[in-house]
Amino acid sequence: MSLEELRKKIDKIDDKLLELLNERIKIVQEVGALKHKTGSSIYRPEREKAIIQRLVEKNEGPLTEPAIEAIFLEIFAVARNFEQPQRVAYLGPEGSFTHQAAENRFGAMSEYIPLHSIPAVFKAVHAERARFAVVPIENNTNGFVGETLDELAKSDLKIVAELYLPIHHSFVTKAQHIHQIKRIYSKDIAFNQCRNFLLEHELDAIEYVPVESTAKAARLAASDLESAAICSHIAAKLYKVPVMFENIEDNHKNRTRFIILSDFENGPSGNDKTSILAKLSDKPGSLYEFLRSFHDAGINLKKIESRPATEESGFDYWFYIDFEGHKDQQNIQEVLQKHKDEIKYLGSYVQNG
Repeated sequence: MSLEELRKKIDKIDDKLLELLNERIKIVQEVGALKHKTGSSIYRPEREKAIIQRLVEKNEGPLTEPAIEAIFLEIFAVARNFEQPQRVAYLGPEGSFTHQAAENRFGAMSEYIPLHSIPAVFKAVHAERARFAVVPIENNTNGFVGETLDELAKSDLKIVAELYLPIHHSFVTKAQHIHQIKRIYSKDIAFNQCRNFLLEHELDAIEYVPVESTAKAARLAASDLESAAICSHIAAKLYKVPVMFENIEDNHKNRTRFIILSDFENGPSGNDKTSILAKLSDKPGSLYEFLRSFHDAGINLKKIESRPATEESGFDYWFYIDFEGHKDQQNIQEVLQKHKDEIKYLGSYVQNG
């Protein structure tokens, strides 16, 4: 078969895809109208996860699971915008890893609001300037983001989804040769995550210029021909700075967990995680007795992190805890009720990592 004949076959398939996508959007709009009457949320991560899982099980290739997920997440995001325009606040600036995480879930059509701090992101949703918030909560190299935990302790917003994003740093510059570089811009944490690369390329003796974000680093490197930046590929593309080296991080399994927050709660998906904050009295055995309730109920704890509490809370520490299951499960309900005066419920959502 000739190249022209193959292209005509592709055109016919594209025509059919367009027809089917339009048909899907029309049905989504009908569903949206019903949701509007009942006050249901448009974004249902558990439903989207179930659709993708069904399609993966049905798939006979050559599409891979990541390819199916990428295609349908964009379809879901476009469909949600036909139901209601999506406004998403995130920890900026534009081109940050949080921006990349937000686009991963809400697609190209959503409206994005970059903000300068994590408290500002929470506030945007509280003030109804945005429907969703996207913030980092932990990195497998650097641990939990304390500011996010502090805001979760104060906020009524619920975690409705999580996603894990591989963190790959690029070394970008407009200089023609590496020996022409006199300074490197980046966030302080990125310098630490790329220490081996800097040593191997004898870049440890030049000036390091810490800035608020890797996206700002790329913007500065775009106008400074004797500099480089350590940043994300999305920031390099945004500010049109050529990539000299990719994936320069010391830990190639480096990834950050992001959470999506809003003002609704998810239904059970069958593969859920629940997050809580526990405020416990400062006496011997209090943490042991608290955690024992989960053991006795057969609940699998996934993570626990202590965090100094604010003075006005009346407690020395909060404990952030993730465990398997949805809050509506009977054994979880029993534990939550038993410790209702000690627990702040943060959300149940599809387990994604």
